Amino acid sequence: MFGDLMGNMEEKQKALQEKLAKIEVQAEAGDGAVAVKANGNKEVLNIKIDQNKITLEDVEELEDLVLVAVNRALELAGEKAEVESQSMISDMLPPGLGGLFGG
Repeated sequence: MFGDLMGNMEEKQKALQEKLAKIEVQAEAGDGAVAVKANGNKEVLNIKIDQNKITLEDVEELEDLVLVAVNRALELAGEKAEVESQSMISDMLPPGLGGLFGG
């Protein structure tokens, strides 16, 4: 019984990771000067810098904007991952027990 449950858990976890890899979020900083795209696995997929909205000579400002945009994107990705994880847990619980974890 528990072997089946653990095997099922591993399958669900793998499926969750695959699903999260397909979920993309984007965050910006500096009124769109820097845009960062990440996935639900908290992996940064892309960083775009709009040269028309920033002075590239000001490296410190650019670094700050990249940092802010990356942190925002990873926060959004974490929120998406949490929702998907809660959904997976609720789906695995026997009927009537889903409310135990706030689901």
